[in-house]
Amino acid sequence: MNNANMDDATREAIISRPDVILDDKEVMRALIAANERTMGNNIVDLRGIAMDRLERRLDRLEDTHRSVIAAAYENLAGTNQVHRAILRMLDPTEFEIFLRDLGGEVAEILRVDRIRLTLETAQGGSEATEKRLGGVLKIARPGYVDGYLAAGRSIQTRQVTLRQLQAGDPDMYGDKAPWIRSEACLKLDFGKGRLPGLLVMGAEDPHQFTPQQGTDLLAFFAGVFERAMRRWLS
Repeated sequence: MNNANMDDATREAIISRPDVILDDKEVMRALIAANERTMGNNIVDLRGIAMDRLERRLDRLEDTHRSVIAAAYENLAGTNQVHRAILRMLDPTEFEIFLRDLGGEVAEILRVDRIRLTLETAQGGSEATEKRLGGVLKIARPGYVDGYLAAGRSIQTRQVTLRQLQAGDPDMYGDKAPWIRSEACLKLDFGKGRLPGLLVMGAEDPHQFTPQQGTDLLAFFAGVFERAMRRWLS
């Protein structure tokens, strides 16, 4: 492009604001391509090659930057979600209300489809008691918690277990079991001399809980839940 083929207004606009062209990737590519055509096929434009490489690196950095920002927002949203659930969980002054809220508003805040709390006792429990307490509480014999977490395998159980499922355990989820596709299992320690407990969160979304996810927030939630439960068990 030369002065004879460029009107004065366009030329003046480019001179006054060259950054508009420099910031436009498509325009810059067109200018570089035009420059390469004028040089012919026998000349290697090392500067153009370097620019292409830098542009690709910049694109990768921008993608990484967007991913980091998205992950930060997701972590912040998850933190706020857990904090809201904890505050709601600490409100009740009666155990039955605590359990009802756990299966209701707390589950809604955490966006899970089912929450079950399992407590091990030497005497076992009754279906009538479980139904009276809203179907959230499950009373089980000693060893149930580790057996559920191990799922028939010989493994050492962890405080937080995240896994995807073909279907939920009917003994845990009842009539919702066929639709449960992932779960978070929080093993609970109620203190010396007490049997363990288990808090299970089931979701219909198979990607809500996966083994690749971090467990720090859920471990924090489990720690607060253990302390809240100790006042009911004392």
